[in-house]
Amino acid sequence: MLVAVVFGVGLGIASAVWRHTWVDSLSMSFAMLGICVPSFWLGLVLIFVFSLRLGWVPATGTGGIKRLILPSLTLGLASAAVIARLVRSSMIEALSQEYVVVARAKGLSEMTVTLRHALKNALIPAVTLIGLQFGFLLAGAVVVEQVFSRQGIGRLAVTAILAQDYTMVHGLVLFTAIIYVLVNLGVDILYAFLDPRIHYG
Repeated sequence: MLVAVVFGVGLGIASAVWRHTWVDSLSMSFAMLGICVPSFWLGLVLIFVFSLRLGWVPATGTGGIKRLILPSLTLGLASAAVIARLVRSSMIEALSQEYVVVARAKGLSEMTVTLRHALKNALIPAVTLIGLQFGFLLAGAVVVEQVFSRQGIGRLAVTAILAQDYTMVHGLVLFTAIIYVLVNLGVDILYAFLDPRIHYG
């Protein structure tokens, strides 16, 4: 999720600020590629390049931060692509609003206008998408854990299904559902901090 948010929000902001330039084209090309490429194929490509060819990080297994880099990139980049496209469209709309024009007229720096004024309002739809992407990441972990031979909730679910351990399957489904509900509750609460106009009665 951290990879998805950092790459997605960063690329979305850069694409909106420098729209119709090579930065915008490169960012949106990356986003399109991230949406189209299956996670298992991306994982195999990352293993081939960064483990077998360059030898920078271990390919598979558990233990240590280095072994988390490739699986987290594989899962996070697909979500980052979706988030980047939404943040870009939201930022373009926010940057054209009157309060941004007023902030610029006051003499505020472009970075302050972008990050403190426009981004805060542009993040409201993005936060909703990030909450939904959390569920996508939980589902995507099943495939990625198989590719990278990691022990996790996804691989445990596959093992339980193959062994017809219905109690474990029910427990995993309940656990995943609780996490998903809590994440969406956190998203709803976060709305109030991003936009003071939103109140919960």
